Amino acid sequence: MGATFGDIVERLRRTTVAVQAHRGAGGSGVIWSSDGRIITNHHVVAGIPDSAVIEVELWDGRRLPAKIVRTNRRRDLAALQIQTSGLPAGTAGDSNALRVGELVIAVGNPWGFIGAASTGVVHSFANSEWVVSQLRLAPGNSGGPLANARGEVVGINTMITSGPVGGGLAFAVPSRSVTRFLSAPTNVDGVGLGVVVRPVLAERAPQQLGLIVLEVIPNSPADFASLLQGDILVGARGKRFQSIQDLEIAILASSGGILELQFRRSASSNIRTVAVQMAAPPVKAA
Repeated sequence: MGATFGDIVERLRRTTVAVQAHRGAGGSGVIWSSDGRIITNHHVVAGIPDSAVIEVELWDGRRLPAKIVRTNRRRDLAALQIQTSGLPAGTAGDSNALRVGELVIAVGNPWGFIGAASTGVVHSFANSEWVVSQLRLAPGNSGGPLANARGEVVGINTMITSGPVGGGLAFAVPSRSVTRFLSAPTNVDGVGLGVVVRPVLAERAPQQLGLIVLEVIPNSPADFASLLQGDILVGARGKRFQSIQDLEIAILASSGGILELQFRRSASSNIRTVAVQMAAPPVKAA
């Protein structure tokens, strides 16, 4: 007899952990392997002092210290390690096999509710960078699993942004990106422009894409150009962004020279331009 929907959700809950980082901040994570490897978002554990302890809470209530073993700001991924074994690991699915309209399940710890589950459908795909779903997420869901109807993990929930229709759209890092992240020979965390961005849709023009700056990496080209957290990048070299990939294309095209970026600051609708002196372009920089 096949597993019921309730069985699938319960299995996902047992492979989802709560990640407590610092100053009360935290999120969720996925047990990726039974030997204690946990996948979460980079922003869940970003900025943690060396002396701070990350704590992971398992489904059975156990709390264990965790160590960051790998990060990638650009893809907003982090791998943690806890010293235990025999854990119920999630089953990775193929994010490339998802189709628009397919049922998806999110599990996490929104607002402190441990193991909360919600369902929705795949809305679209932002190139190969994101799985976009019509799904209810909240603070605390970051880093938790996005699964298909079979309970296979097809993404890591990352953020929710305004959509053209009320309710918002949820963005998840595809499972294919997680596989590449873990298989990279070194801890790739290249700076490039030096920002962590997320797509947002303008309230007055829902089809107009912007990239909100969530983090500016210290001593990066973006930092030296005085870009700030909360700025919304809207274009490069006078051309409006149509996808998140357009920023990466513009960075690579700058060839380590000057990159002109258009952006909005605060609540102003005025478009500003900043000239960023880029370093030699790294691979996959954004």
